Parts: sequence; C-alpha cells; structure tokens
Amino acid sequence: MVDAVPHVAREIFGALPDGRPVERVSLRAANGFEARIINFGAALQALMVPDKDERCDDVVLGHDEFKGYLDHRRFFGATVGRNANRIANARFVLDGTAVQLTANNGKHALHGGPDGFDRKLWQITDIEEGAEPCVTLAYVSADGEEGYPGRLDVRVSYRLTGPSELSISFEARADRPTIVNLTNHSFFNLEGAASGEDILDHRLTVFADRFLAIDPDAIPLPGPPRTVAGTPFDFRNPSTIGARIRRDEPQLRNGRGYDHNFCLDGAGELRLAARLEAPRSGRVLELLTDQAGLQLYSGNYLDGSIQGKQGLLYRQSDAICLEPQAWPDTPNRPDFPSARLAPGDTYRHHIVYRFASTGEGR
Repeated sequence: MVDAVPHVAREIFGALPDGRPVERVSLRAANGFEARIINFGAALQALMVPDKDERCDDVVLGHDEFKGYLDHRRFFGATVGRNANRIANARFVLDGTAVQLTANNGKHALHGGPDGFDRKLWQITDIEEGAEPCVTLAYVSADGEEGYPGRLDVRVSYRLTGPSELSISFEARADRPTIVNLTNHSFFNLEGAASGEDILDHRLTVFADRFLAIDPDAIPLPGPPRTVAGTPFDFRNPSTIGARIRRDEPQLRNGRGYDHNFCLDGAGELRLAARLEAPRSGRVLELLTDQAGLQLYSGNYLDGSIQGKQGLLYRQSDAICLEPQAWPDTPNRPDFPSARLAPGDTYRHHIVYRFASTGEGR
C-alpha cells in the first residue's frame, strides 16, 4: 500500500574507505513515484515510476549497494562537472591564459577529469518536507581542482514538482573567471532497470534540427552544426532508437552508436527537448531543459563487465542517456555558446523529468 502523502526519508547507504558515511535521501510522492539520491556524486540512485498499470519500477541504471559506485566509475545518475562532456586535448584558453586540465579520456578531458564531481562526497545542506519534497546538496571545488581555475561553490537540488515529475536545479558561483557546464548523467530504461530489456525499441523524439558531427575521439568537427534531415540523427518525429543505429554511417561509427550533441533552440528558456516512450510498460518521459544542447548517448560503452542492480550485467544499449548541457568542447570553440562564468554571476541550469504513461492524454 503506497503512502497517502509525499514525504522524505534519510538513511545511511554506505561508507567511504576513510569512514565518512554516504547517505541516501528518498523523496516519495503519494502515487509511489520516488526519487532516491545519494550524496556521493550527488547522484540519482533510483527512480521509481508507475507504468500504465500503476506498477512502480526503478527506471535508472546503477547499483543496489554503495560499493558498486565506489569500485566502478560509470556516471550512473551522477552530477557531472566541472565540465560535462569532452574538452579537446585537455586544454583551453580563458581570457588570454592557457588552462591545462587533467586528461582522462586519452589526451582529452572528460566529465571533469579523473576525479570529477561524480567522485566527491557532497554535503546535504537542506531537506524539505511537504507537497514538493526536496533535498539540496553542496560541494566546493577548490581553485585548480583538475586544472580548472577559481573556487567554485556548487549546489544541486532534487525536487518532486508533480505527482510523477522530478526537477533538478543546479547553481554555481566562482571567485574568478572559469568554465562551468553541469549535468545529470542518468541512464534510463523505461521498461525497468532490472527488466533485462534493451532500449532499442524505445520511441524517441528530439526537438532539434541540428547536431554536432564528431571525430573518432568524439570531439566536435570544425564547422557549423549539421542538419539532421536525411540522417540517422533525425528524431524530429518519433522513431525507435534502434531503427537506424546499426547503419554503416561515419558518424555512427565514430560514436559507436549515438554519442552526439543535439543543438536546441531557445537556450535560457525551459522548454521540451525530448520525449521517450517504452512500448510494453507504457511509460513516457518528457525532458525539459533550459540548456543549449542535449547529449544523446545510447550506452555504447556498456560492455557486460559491470554488475548492476539485482545482479544484472549491463550491456550495450541497455539504457539511454539524455544529458542537457552546453555543447562539447565549448571552451575551445568561440563559435559555440559560451560556458564561461564570471565572478558575481550565477550559473543556473534546470532539468525537468516529467513522466506519464500511454493513455493519460499528455
């Protein structure tokens, strides 16, 4: 029997090798919808969502126990920063000064470097009960961490903003000019994380006319964004993820599938960016964002080497990531929207995951 009113629960989820406790906060709605957040990586550890028959299943990949997150870095549900995605050659020039980052993806920097925000223990600063339960976590990134200039004070809030709606809000402030590009890196399978089903028959819509072509290292190629028209990247109308993913096409080879940024219009305004539908469970995810880009990643590097929830081995195409963010390699591309944050300004980023099921008339 589900509870009649929303509420919050807080518990110990594990411990770091130095003994510091890792906590989990659960935000629960009256219909069984529930988000579970751990303060290691400020990560979404589980997301319970009703299906068309009102049965709730966890729809995000991850681990049942903390040891899995500690032993394996796969970004499951994590808050990624200081810069999500890749920066070419792990360097850029900011205000005339060369910045050298710590490379961790060959010669490039990926998702904040080898010890990014997803590997940090965040502080739980606030928990709110009531109709819209919320947890807020904070982290202070020191000047020079992974090579990034300036101290950065970061906050992320997870809030239930509807019966089946989770909102994530990021804020950051710096004491000197720096680069900031944060996102949530959840791996979604709307049939259920432990269903054993892949996501190739999920129907995807992405509200974007353009995408960024990449080289074999997943760095954007020179030149402007390309049109999606006539390519495997045209999701302007609903299409199954697997419909074109196996085509012999250079961009699909470079990404080993989909691992590309879609260029969204209307940056700065919260608007619908993508819709995902699962055929059997009937679950529907609508993703809203205020960011300029949406990284579509089809789980290409899941190789069966990682044991996830309920002992399942995660394999290629077992989940899909929809990551709102700035465009990849933005610090090296003056023709891309900027990720520069100046002292006195506030970085803000808002994501909404709105769930429904087929037949609800959304």
